[in-house]
Amino acid sequence: MTFLPVVQRELRVAARRSSTYWIRSGAGGVIVGVSAWVFLMMQREAPRQLGMVVFTATTAVTVLYCLLAGVRTTADCLSQEKRDGTLGLLFLTDLRGYDVVLGKMVSSSMDAVYTAIAAVPVLAIPLLMGGVTVDQFWRMALVALNALFFSLCVGMLVSSMTQDGRRSMGMTFLVILIFTALLPALGGWVAFKGGPQALVKALFWPSIGYSYFQVFNPFGPRSGEFWLSMMVVHLIAWGALALAALVVPYSWQDRARDHGRPSWRRKWEFLRLGKPEVRAAFRRELLEQNAFFWLAARVRFKPAMAWAVLGMLGVGWFWGLLKFERDWLNEGIYVTTGVILNMLLKGWVASEASRQLADERQQGTLELLLSTPLGIRQILDGQRLALQRQFLGPFVLVMLVEMMLMAAGLNSIRPSDERLFWGMIWLGSLVLLPADLVACYWVGMWQALTASSYTRAARNTVFRVLILPWIVFFLVLLLVALASMDSRREPSWQFLVLMWFLIGIGVDLVFGVSARQKLLSEFRTRAAARYEPRQGFWQRLFR
Repeated sequence: MTFLPVVQRELRVAARRSSTYWIRSGAGGVIVGVSAWVFLMMQREAPRQLGMVVFTATTAVTVLYCLLAGVRTTADCLSQEKRDGTLGLLFLTDLRGYDVVLGKMVSSSMDAVYTAIAAVPVLAIPLLMGGVTVDQFWRMALVALNALFFSLCVGMLVSSMTQDGRRSMGMTFLVILIFTALLPALGGWVAFKGGPQALVKALFWPSIGYSYFQVFNPFGPRSGEFWLSMMVVHLIAWGALALAALVVPYSWQDRARDHGRPSWRRKWEFLRLGKPEVRAAFRRELLEQNAFFWLAARVRFKPAMAWAVLGMLGVGWFWGLLKFERDWLNEGIYVTTGVILNMLLKGWVASEASRQLADERQQGTLELLLSTPLGIRQILDGQRLALQRQFLGPFVLVMLVEMMLMAAGLNSIRPSDERLFWGMIWLGSLVLLPADLVACYWVGMWQALTASSYTRAARNTVFRVLILPWIVFFLVLLLVALASMDSRREPSWQFLVLMWFLIGIGVDLVFGVSARQKLLSEFRTRAAARYEPRQGFWQRLFR
């Protein structure tokens, strides 16, 4: 019998994909671009200081990408097989659990591995500037690869235990967050309270972040803290992978419901949807407005989840206020709070906008919806009503909080130029928030019809509406820095703020208007396109 046959097959398939080759060039190009941008922004600094800043920025981007790779790649690989009903077919053969787990891990994470391998050599560029040692470079390369392996293994473990793709991705992110941030935070709290030093170190060791910061600690390698942290993270990753191989042969089987005493699954279903009589009343209320509205909003605690998350953030913010008192009330905390609220709300809306329609398309029930008297505009209006039901209240609260933060900053800032800069930034953010949310709605709905899965639709929406404007803005800064090298004149902050605002609004208009027009004119065509072979890039470009 061939050793690891699934792995060998998936490697051959990956070798034929064009993305396997393009992803390596793209990864290296991104790291080079970040390095060039930092270099031009700090070209007047000393070479040694500049080299360390470039090294810190590029390695932070690389390690963060590796740490989140499992959420994007392996978190839904086995759970998707369960939803499609194909995982059990693999175990009708003589394949073992480790064959399936390793095979799916290789097939799902090939692009992520190639990205990391292509990015690591580019991280050596700061060695030419000085300020960074060869030892620091090699240790940082090990941290990035260890973070990638840890993230992929955690994603495989969670995917082997769950069936819902969104839940699997959320749980994977939560597990990574616990090991990377929450355990070190608990360790810091224990150290602050004067707890035992052994417990503090034990809470820091499983964190990739601790390994990352130990690279810059000149005494880290001598004390062994760096290698202990690397070893603990690596062992946890292997343990997660082994546990996934043991669980997956049994987790795909359907189990009969217990119709006697309510199980925890039935209790959870009652919590999500309510009792039968509550469901009937809720269904009648929503169906009177829009049938698709009921389909997208029937999980009754979705609005409560949004309020709960905002409530937890509020509790944490006021805890900091009680802990640090007046030191907590500063411009840095105000900006951080606004950024967290903005990105949380925008990312959540982008995810929910494409969820229901992508699920219907994936399950093959979208064609049934289109065969009913339900029109295209009714479907779009139903999704809009569902988003309003879930996010209108939190949106109003976030707007009010950001206005209060803007006013608090204006009261504490004295120079007139700084007050003007502060007010323009916050006013631009307040205008961009609703504009981004509307664009996320239209782009998310269109991506649900064109992307191959819900996760890809949500990812494409986030990239187009939330990430692309910042990439364009940084490119503009790069061009401005290149243009000002000869003149020695730096652009004014008014120009930069105006460019940031115009780029954000422009991206929203371009993608939002285009998605709206396509939804109204090509909805039925794209709904049936899942049965047609997908054209290549050049065919779509010159069609």
